[in-house]
Amino acid sequence: MEQAEKRAAIVTGASGMRGIGRAIALRFASQGLAVALVDIHRDPAQVPPAETKAGWRGIESVQQEIAALGGRAACVYADISDPADVERACAETLVQFGSIDVLVNNARAGIGRDRVPLVELELAEWDRVMAVNSRGTFLVTRAVARHMVQRGGPGHIINMSSLSGKRGMALHGAYSASKFAINGLTQVLAHELGPYRINVNAICPGWVDTGRFSLGEALAAEKAGTSAEDQARAALEQRAKLNALGRIADSDDVAGMAAFLISRDAAHITGQAINVDGGECFH
Repeated sequence: MEQAEKRAAIVTGASGMRGIGRAIALRFASQGLAVALVDIHRDPAQVPPAETKAGWRGIESVQQEIAALGGRAACVYADISDPADVERACAETLVQFGSIDVLVNNARAGIGRDRVPLVELELAEWDRVMAVNSRGTFLVTRAVARHMVQRGGPGHIINMSSLSGKRGMALHGAYSASKFAINGLTQVLAHELGPYRINVNAICPGWVDTGRFSLGEALAAEKAGTSAEDQARAALEQRAKLNALGRIADSDDVAGMAAFLISRDAAHITGQAINVDGGECFH
């Protein structure tokens, strides 16, 4: 099923001005897919200052970009951790576009007070991360896969995982556990959905420069008397030294892999968790 033969995709977590979700949505739209942009109404406190200054309006801005390309996109506000919201989002997409041929589970919980040693991790923070990363991926996949199976396939599902889903890192307890779960779910789904010609794969990025910063970086910046943006930039520069290519990925690097995975060239690839990390983790 080449891109031109596909009709519609759902991309969750597509609000960020420099985010992976936006980059994937734009890449798909440029290849002729209609795209349902699924995200929550973002807390203004969590919006990066650069987006606020630019007048960025989340998925509504992405929808405008796609329209400017001559493509079709729909904004669907939904909390992917809520089963009713998920079912509504899928139903709205089907009404808008008639089919769901591709799903990209890109949404993730924001980095907050979960980046602490596990012995200090509050249950509420663990639950918050799992609710979006693991539960949300399950709920959206279940709803979309039911549609794909009912029509007899084919289809593509891409789960956004992480290098942290392959190797545990200190202070990443909830996040790493949620991404390990996504990689396991990807393998299970590849077996279960393969008979319906539905390919299921995961992408495992290393660090990606999306223009966002974590609460930890904001707190460190406050302590150092600098800006959160400068703190995040310094962290990215240090991280770039850890991979073979010596640079941090941008969102288009990840979007390229997503585009490949839904192409005919990747027709015999399923159940994989593929690194896009500049050579930070070899296996």
